[in-house]
Amino acid sequence: MSRLDSFIRRMQAQRSCLNHAAELVRELPGHVLEFGLGNGRTYDHLRGLLPERNIYVFDRQINAHPDCVPPGDRMFLGDFQETLPQAVAQLGATAVLLHADCGTGDDAANRVLADALTPSFVKLAKSGAVLIADRAINAGEFEPLPLPADVSAGRYFMYRRV
Repeated sequence: MSRLDSFIRRMQAQRSCLNHAAELVRELPGHVLEFGLGNGRTYDHLRGLLPERNIYVFDRQINAHPDCVPPGDRMFLGDFQETLPQAVAQLGATAVLLHADCGTGDDAANRVLADALTPSFVKLAKSGAVLIADRAINAGEFEPLPLPADVSAGRYFMYRRV
């Protein structure tokens, strides 16, 4: 499989998981958190899926398309280690949907990052929240959810906050 084919499959899996998660949390009040704004594609998709929600984004810097930049009061810019404690203090456990797609091509570094972010995911997710991630999350507070039928196991991960 080419890198292009792999990218397309990853994007299709991401979209399917986001669409499914939006339905799972539709009746549950709370915020949406996007870890890794990138060029803003996922943020744009989320605001279309859940237009009534406050969507907070986390990234080192803004590199998004100008139409996909969130309002300034909904951005946590800088290193996650610095911005996550601020977010926990500001938002508390109010997130109903969390999407973490902030990895790179370095699997070892991605594992370290996922493990470092997980305690904050636990603190930010309210009971019943859905977490979607590009990496497996190791926390007893999150139970795995079945993936949509068109998403291969290991391509993306979905969890419910217990």
